[in-house]
Amino acid sequence: MYPTLYDAILDIFGISIPAFKIVMMFGFWVAVAFLAANWVMTLELKRYEKEGKISATKLPKVAPNPVIEYITNGIIGFIFGFKLVYLAFNFSKHAGNPQGFLLSGEGSWLFGILLALAFITYKFYELRNEKPIEDGETYTVHPYMLMGNLTLVAAISGFAGAKLFHHLEYFSQLVDDPMVLFRDPFSGLTYFGGLIGGGIGVLWYASKNGINWKSMLDVGGPAMMLGYGIGRMGCHMSGDGDWGVENLAPKPGWLNWLPDWAWSYSYPNNVHGLILENPVWPTPLYEVIMALIIFGILWSIRKKFVPGVLFCIYFIFAGMERFLIEKIRVNPDQFDGVAFTQAELISMTMIVAGIAGIIYFSKIAKNKSN
Repeated sequence: MYPTLYDAILDIFGISIPAFKIVMMFGFWVAVAFLAANWVMTLELKRYEKEGKISATKLPKVAPNPVIEYITNGIIGFIFGFKLVYLAFNFSKHAGNPQGFLLSGEGSWLFGILLALAFITYKFYELRNEKPIEDGETYTVHPYMLMGNLTLVAAISGFAGAKLFHHLEYFSQLVDDPMVLFRDPFSGLTYFGGLIGGGIGVLWYASKNGINWKSMLDVGGPAMMLGYGIGRMGCHMSGDGDWGVENLAPKPGWLNWLPDWAWSYSYPNNVHGLILENPVWPTPLYEVIMALIIFGILWSIRKKFVPGVLFCIYFIFAGMERFLIEKIRVNPDQFDGVAFTQAELISMTMIVAGIAGIIYFSKIAKNKSN
């Protein structure tokens, strides 16, 4: 396993790049997942606009507020100088725990102030050289141009939802130790919480900018499945603890072609430093495979349905995938005396909601055509 990108490059290619010690493997794959989902959604938004399903909007040009611009750029410059420049000069000291450093109050006030002034100065000259805005002047915003902000909204709302659902799932731990919320904010993230939180955020932002919510759902379905599969690669390669239950069963003869680590695995050198007594099912790897297959199916059928149906199909597939994997995945029971985990309950709800959604959207489309 590779806790950081440095470990992976060193082991696979034999190349030592110390700067990559600060790049956590799970975080790296999450970033790749967001980029991949962004790319897929951009392609679909362009296609939807070309087919006339959504349209560009014209907005009035508004002169930027200089005070807000200076404050924003000053804050960004200060953070860069205070943290990143300081880290560059003290890399060996913090390479082992970059998250701890980023969340600490340690940094360089000198470099922070210098870069803040540099960023403010740059913005001053940029604003001074801008052409004055004429009365009634507008600019065109194509839906795909919103993807940067959409991705940011999805990341923030998805992170909040993932943390909320995780602490609801482990509520007793939160009651016993409320400071767990702040001790390690980048761990303890629940997929379904991220899906719900991110989905709400994206739909809100899309609707605010004139994108039909059903079209946004259909655009997002395949992208979310692709992003989920890529993100699970981060779980597997880092060994983040999101693995299966113990698997002591011998590998069947008809699976002799399958590598042993794909049947049962001990996740050596995992990011938590845990030593497993017995090998477990490598469930993140199975989810990568299933998610990529589902993405391929969704992508191939994406042009065949009335608005809203494709997302419902995604919902059904996502629910089925997670429900099945929960049978061999490490996960505590959510309620005393109930065999279902929180994920299984949500998965079943997704399947039912997906079926109901297909019926609902198909009925709406049929009524419109009559």
